[in-house]
Amino acid sequence: MSAKNATYTHGHHAAVLRSHTWRTAQNSAAYLLPELKPGQELLDVGCGPGTITADLAKLVAPGRVTGLENAPGILEQAAQHAAEEGVTNVAFEVGDVHALPFADDSFDVVHAHQVLQHVADPVQALREMRRVCRPGGVVAARDSDYSAFFWYPEIPDLTEWQQLYCAVARDNGGEPDAGRRMRAWAREAGFTDITSTASTWCYTGDVQRAWWGGLWSERIVTAPLSERAVESGLATPEDLARLSQAWLTWAADEDAWFTIPHGEVLCRV
Repeated sequence: MSAKNATYTHGHHAAVLRSHTWRTAQNSAAYLLPELKPGQELLDVGCGPGTITADLAKLVAPGRVTGLENAPGILEQAAQHAAEEGVTNVAFEVGDVHALPFADDSFDVVHAHQVLQHVADPVQALREMRRVCRPGGVVAARDSDYSAFFWYPEIPDLTEWQQLYCAVARDNGGEPDAGRRMRAWAREAGFTDITSTASTWCYTGDVQRAWWGGLWSERIVTAPLSERAVESGLATPEDLARLSQAWLTWAADEDAWFTIPHGEVLCRV
């Protein structure tokens, strides 16, 4: 990890990857899809396990797609997923978004999903994404906004979980409320033609409640988030166990609902 990077709050624990591998171009990059055309060259920054990357590669084939991550281990899973999907026009590389290892004007599309909230300097990241994008191309970024999450029933322990996550993320050097800042960051990075939009994920119903509540019940006590919360003095193991149980309580309620808003920017170069 580069010295300029913040600590990645989520890490790549199995419970985290169950969430990340759920993501597709359709449910996580719909605002970008109308811009994609066969033959484009695309860079997917912070590609993680590569599910969105493989979808994007299918849409721009035979164009070349590069998935970039600063954690080498996860790229093995991304490559395996692409192979299982029969995607052959994608390659994966290790690199830092603050200093992308590509020449100027290398790509037609540069995309980042849930990346800017985790980096030390999101404006520099966007400048780099702009640098490697060709004139006439697009830079696209989407990030959630943790303080804007809302849910029902209004379980106080989930409010405590939300506040704890934001505190840990900022202690790690990130900005969990990135969604509302996307346009401002893009303007500061030098973009002038910016389309700003928003979209949501929503979890409700028996299957989604059990999946989402189960993920966070596990993540809050086993993923790097829990270790950092305890190390920094923001929570005790007993606190985390209580918050874990709160997620199971939420998931067991037939009326439960959880919504995650995202800010999006589509920037023309």
